[in-house]
Order: sequence, then C-alpha cells, then structure tokens
Amino acid sequence: MTTVKQNENIKNRVSLLKNTVLFSGTNDSILEALAKKCNEITIEQGDTLFRKGDNQHALYVIIKGKVIIHNEGYEFATLGKNKFFGEYSLIDSSVRSASVTALIKTNLLELDQDDFNKISEDKPEVMKAMLKSLINRLRSYNELQEELSKNNLKIEKQRFELQKANDTKDKFFSIIAHDLRNPFSTIINLSELLTSNYEDFDDERRKFFISQISEFSNKAFNLLENLLQWSRSQTGRLKVSIKKTDISEIINDTIELTEATALNKNITLHSNVKPNTYVMTDENMTSTVIRNLITNAIKFTQENGEIIVDAENNNSFINIKVIDNGIGIEEKNLSKLFKIASNPTSVGTSNETGTGLGLILCKEFINACKGNIWVESKYNEGATFIFSLPRSD
Repeated sequence: MTTVKQNENIKNRVSLLKNTVLFSGTNDSILEALAKKCNEITIEQGDTLFRKGDNQHALYVIIKGKVIIHNEGYEFATLGKNKFFGEYSLIDSSVRSASVTALIKTNLLELDQDDFNKISEDKPEVMKAMLKSLINRLRSYNELQEELSKNNLKIEKQRFELQKANDTKDKFFSIIAHDLRNPFSTIINLSELLTSNYEDFDDERRKFFISQISEFSNKAFNLLENLLQWSRSQTGRLKVSIKKTDISEIINDTIELTEATALNKNITLHSNVKPNTYVMTDENMTSTVIRNLITNAIKFTQENGEIIVDAENNNSFINIKVIDNGIGIEEKNLSKLFKIASNPTSVGTSNETGTGLGLILCKEFINACKGNIWVESKYNEGATFIFSLPRSD
C-alpha cells in the first residue's frame, strides 16, 4: 500500500474514531496513534464475531454494516455505522458478557487491548480521555435509569388506576346483575300474585304481601341511591360542599328514617350525641354515611338488640361511633372492608343480603370530607364503626 493510501486510511480512521462518543473529546494526535494500531476486519452476514464467555479483548467500531448484540435468544441492541462496542475490554480482562453477530456484511475497526495498553504507556492522556468518556457514558446511563424508573412508576400508577377502574366496573355490573335485580323480581312477583289472586287472600295475607313489597321497594331504593352517589363519585360529578354542620341533627334525622327498619327486629336505636356538636363536613355525604352505617348495624344485630350512636372529642377531630351488640366481624375480614376488590359481603341475622357497596361509599365520602373511617370488632361481640371529621367549635 502506498504512503498516500496509508495516510488516507489513517485519516479516515481518525475521522471515524472522532465521530464516536467514546473518543469525541480526544485530540487528533492521540486518535492518530490509535488509528495506526487499528485493524480493519470484515464479518459476513450471520457470522459471529465473538460469543459470550470468549476470552477476547478488543474494541470495535463499525465502519459500515450492522450487528446485533445478544445472549441466548435475548437481543440487547442493534448497532450500525459509527457505533462501537467492547470498550470495557480495553481496561478489563473479563470474558465477554454477550455475543455479537453480523446482520449484514459488516466492516469494523478493531483495537486490541495490548495495542491500547502500549499507546497508554507512551501517552497517559489516552487513558484519561478514555476514562472521561466512560464516566460520561455511565452518567448518561444513570440518567437513563432514572428516567426509566420514573416511567416505570408512571406505568405502575396507570396499571393501578386501570385495575381500580376494572374492579369498579365488575362491582357495578355485579350489583346490577344480581343485587338490584333480586328485590325488583320479588316486587314484581308479589305484585302479580296480588293482582291475579287478590280475592283469594284474607286481609292478613294481603297486608303481609304489601309489607314485603314495601320492604323490598325500600331495599331497591336504598341500593339505587347508593349506586347513584357512587357513580357520581367515580365520575367526578359529585361536588363536595364543606361547611359548619351540627352532626347531632343529621344523626337524629337518620335515626328517624331507619327506626321502622330497626323496629322490625325489635332493635333499640338511639343517640348519645349532644346538640351543637359541630364538625366541618358535607352534610349530604355525612347523611349517606350515617344511614349506611346504621342500616349495616341493623342488618347484623339480632332481634331485641341495641344500636347506639355516640361522639367523642379527639383533638382537632370529632369521632362518631355507631355501636351494635350484633354478631361482629371475623378478624380475617376486618382488613378487607372498605376495599372494592376484596370487600366481603355476609348475610344478616334475618337473612338480609347486601352488596358491600355502602361501606365503600362511606370511605370515599369520609375521605372527601378530610376524615377517616375504621372498624373495631370481635366476632360474636358486636362491632363499632368509627369515622372522624374535623371539629368546628
């Protein structure tokens, strides 16, 4: 090869090395020394340059072509013109951690570790430039890792929201398909029975059918009311209006509404909450919460039982308690309450059915009012549902 041709090749190699991130900050004299030590090699399509575990130490820069870095069927990267690989092997004698195969016919510059070390001995600044480039690559890698972590957190949050939406949809359709259908089916059947055979029944039987229709109508209405409120809360259409509220009035009004249901089981229902017990809350939401908790207590309290609503100061909050002496809650179910994905439902003491939606709604509403809700219970010893709301003196 003529001197002119050799100089042209060295010049092209210097240009190629300079265009790589690894040597972009290296001066021309060092690049020329490196270029003179490089070999040009060619690998055909499908040929493997080296395999994982090979004890081979050289840096490669792609002149033209394309290679794939892989390991046991997993593809790490595809590299083309001006890209490099194997840089760590210049300063480390470990075996290759992956295999490299040509996707098409590929020409490369090869810089052997021994040649690099000889240049480094004569020109220590080569190692300095090399380490600087590697540090920059590591910094970029760390930034990429940080960005990936942020993206992973975002994806995980989206996955959680999607799962939550899916659980909500499943719960909604379950209620419509079963819990809402059942009371309406009973109402329709009893109504048809009365209409078709009214004259065949005595007054006592007719009153029984009418009371059943009334009972199942109230159940359906309460369930529809909860569904409507829940639907609004899920779609953001429920407006929260926090204001100073005497919670004793809400409790007394709710007791009046639910007293007839309690009397069906001869359950005593009363409040110990003193007048002028003020909290900061949304009146409608709080009314829904108390109605659901009292209705729930009636469901799980035996005949001749007792339900008490009480209140106590807790620093800047008021704790409202709905206490019953019913059947209580099994310990294994306590942590599942208020969760739509695992919320357990049980049959009441008079075989009353439910959806578990009421407690979920209670939690969402109390949280919206800047409060908290929890339960204390021992199986067969009753339950106490407690929710806290900010005080307003």
